[in-house]
Amino acid sequence: MIDSRAVIDSSAKIASGVTIGPFTRIGPNVEIGEGTTIASHVVIDKNTRIGKNNKIYDFAALGGDPQDLTPQDRETFLEIGDQNILREFCTINRGSNKAISSGVTRVGNRNMLMAYIHIGHDCQVGSHIIFANNASIAGHVIIDDFANLGAFAAVHQFVRVGSYSFLGRATKVGQDVLPYMLVTGNPGGPTGLNLVGLRRQGARRELVRTLKKAYQLFYHRNLKLTEIHQELIEMSQEFPEIKLFLNILETTKRGIARPRLNRKHIFVEGIPSHD
Repeated sequence: MIDSRAVIDSSAKIASGVTIGPFTRIGPNVEIGEGTTIASHVVIDKNTRIGKNNKIYDFAALGGDPQDLTPQDRETFLEIGDQNILREFCTINRGSNKAISSGVTRVGNRNMLMAYIHIGHDCQVGSHIIFANNASIAGHVIIDDFANLGAFAAVHQFVRVGSYSFLGRATKVGQDVLPYMLVTGNPGGPTGLNLVGLRRQGARRELVRTLKKAYQLFYHRNLKLTEIHQELIEMSQEFPEIKLFLNILETTKRGIARPRLNRKHIFVEGIPSHD
């Protein structure tokens, strides 16, 4: 059902079974998939594709211009998958025109985005992720599947947050977060494994023991990351889940977040390493 007071651009494509509340505005080149519910006073600006069975609450603002000073001389986009929940006042911007940008901001499937969260331009947000109230990520951030961001957590631009990690309340992250980590503080650093999250995902005991060994490689053995890299390759042969560590280690641009009391790092042959 589409309320008669909604304003919908003639170029928008609205699938069957979509509900749109009063005073919502749908802009040009917007696509909304079957079964999606959009409440009142929502703005979906332009060049936005929203999949099936999403629930978007009042006053969300999606597909707005990137908060970036680069001249916007080409079309950029926002893509949101299926079965997401976007609570009140969520803001998600389209991609930017930066040379390093694909021009697309993406959000995957089955995410819970609570009130007042912000996802900046060019971010790549996976699936099964929770953003608690007021969590914010700057431009070009990657959030991998099953990560959780606590209330008021903030992530610096170009940072990657690994799968199954948990950022505590008001944590501020300026370097890449390895998978399975529990991260707190400002600046944010790991304080251990996200054991609660691992239990919720049904992780077997052998895997948890192996993840603890991986954690010790990074934070208790004073090894260079080049040495850690080789040990992780060997561990991943028996436990493929370790490849999540390798993926971040091999692609990091800002270095790996370290515990708060030991945060100095240098770069050795393209791979960050602590002193």
